[in-house]
Amino acid sequence: MAKGKPQFVMVAQTDPGMVRHINEDAVFTDAEAGLAILADGMGGYSAGEMASALTIETVSEALLDCLPQLRVQPLAEATEALHEDIDFAVRRANSVIRSEARRDPDCEGMGSTVVVAALLDGQITVGHVGDSRLYRYRAGELEQITRDHSWLQEQLQLGAISEEQARESRFKNLVTRGLGIEEDVEVEIHDYPLQPDDIYLLCSDGLSDMVDEATIVSVLGDSGQDLAQAAERLIKLANDNGGRDNISVILIGGDPPPSGWLRGLTAKLGL
Repeated sequence: MAKGKPQFVMVAQTDPGMVRHINEDAVFTDAEAGLAILADGMGGYSAGEMASALTIETVSEALLDCLPQLRVQPLAEATEALHEDIDFAVRRANSVIRSEARRDPDCEGMGSTVVVAALLDGQITVGHVGDSRLYRYRAGELEQITRDHSWLQEQLQLGAISEEQARESRFKNLVTRGLGIEEDVEVEIHDYPLQPDDIYLLCSDGLSDMVDEATIVSVLGDSGQDLAQAAERLIKLANDNGGRDNISVILIGGDPPPSGWLRGLTAKLGL
């Protein structure tokens, strides 16, 4: 069954970085509902900031309404419905952004990436559009779960460029999918089984472009279950390396186990 509240902790932090005056990233977490969302806006003036805010508002409102009902359904049924709900919510955000851009000339051309992580019983469902990412840290190893919707990723898949060339490319931020860009948008959605010590990292490219994966592994390994400390360190490292973009981080981890007398009490009570 998909019933039961997720036993997870979520930490979200966002920072404008060292170069930009406006933070066009936006983050949302609701650990009780089992929902995390990250959006990276694009556009002139304050348009990118508006696009990411509209994305968070629209997607969170839709999914917070449906998640409680899904938890009382068998997992297979809940998963199928959740895919439909994420797809609807993100497509709705796409329409809202485009409508606002048509209404306000200053917002013309604005858009946003999005990563959505929703937790059901023993499972995380991830939907995304664009090049903001979700990583899984498990047993000391970091794996990028999402696939960038970007020109560089397409070139890598075709074998036209190497990983090293991609890291040095001037076209890192050229996305091939984004909210607000086209009348319709394709949302990529997948499910992954959870393990007790997993840590999930949602981030904008302000982190992934400035901090390499080996360093992220080191930070998550050293921080253990102190997710707030890990998030602070990751943002500081991105800024120390230049902070050329806004930096946003969401970390999701399991509830830390009780210690000392509390551990004995919870075991005795069967909690």
